[in-house]
Amino acid sequence: MSLRIAVFGQAPFGRDVAVRLAEAGHAIVGVHVPPDAGARPDPLAEEARTRGWSLFRYKGYRRAGQAIAERVAEYRALGAELNVLPFTTVLLPSEITDHPRHRSVCFHPSILPAYRGGSALAWQIIDGARESGISIFQPDAGVDTGPLYRQDRGIPIDPGDTAASLYFDKLYPLGVDALVETVAAIAAGTARLKAQAEEGASFQGLLDDAGARLDFAREDAVSLDRRIRGCDPQPGAWARLGEEIVRLFGCRLEAEGPSAGDAAPGTVVELGPSGLCLAARGGRLRIAKVRRGEAKRPAHEAGLALGDRLT
Repeated sequence: MSLRIAVFGQAPFGRDVAVRLAEAGHAIVGVHVPPDAGARPDPLAEEARTRGWSLFRYKGYRRAGQAIAERVAEYRALGAELNVLPFTTVLLPSEITDHPRHRSVCFHPSILPAYRGGSALAWQIIDGARESGISIFQPDAGVDTGPLYRQDRGIPIDPGDTAASLYFDKLYPLGVDALVETVAAIAAGTARLKAQAEEGASFQGLLDDAGARLDFAREDAVSLDRRIRGCDPQPGAWARLGEEIVRLFGCRLEAEGPSAGDAAPGTVVELGPSGLCLAARGGRLRIAKVRRGEAKRPAHEAGLALGDRLT
């Protein structure tokens, strides 16, 4: 059985889910994508234009805490039987999420109720979680608190994983399949919902520059490595060289070597084509890329020198 589906999302993930749903025979009656933040066009919006799907570009659907009536009416005129939220940063009002016959279905990159919030990928790595997974759920009035359709567990978080590799290499393909399969079950009438447990629940806010700040004086090498990987690629973990902000990417934790000696944490103790090494408490951090200003470069070409100290 096919459904009339409204998609609220963005990015390649949103595009791939929408395409798979269309290929499965569902009618995509509307695609809602936030306005482009930069020069690069959004892949889901581009796909909608190519396929002739009705496209809507709004920053939000609330004004002063209330649903914007004309946008709700415009949405309801589409006649959607299900909303699919593959990757959306917009909080939708209940006038939209609860309106269709089958309400809404949403993807989240963690095993709920743990790591609710918009930066779940990053915080799992920063906290040192060993496993991840995905949750497909029906959104309610809370943030990632709605009842569950399914969960896929046991995805290892490897020592070298970044937020990008955990998402793109592991959770992204799993999530596309899970959403498409869940929609098929909803259409067939076989999908079942299960309330989230509150045991083990946690909420982490959006990871901003305050959370990406490296503290070489207080954090040991293990914690610093996790923070750098969790902030890779966005927003980029950072420290200061004098007054300049320096962001670090492509981190690998190494056992403390003789070249570190008695160097203070944050000091550049090795520099070459394999990257630069920073001294840290209990180990060394090998960094592949550095961003100073807007340009991200191989670490050994970023203008740092042996003995420079990040604080």
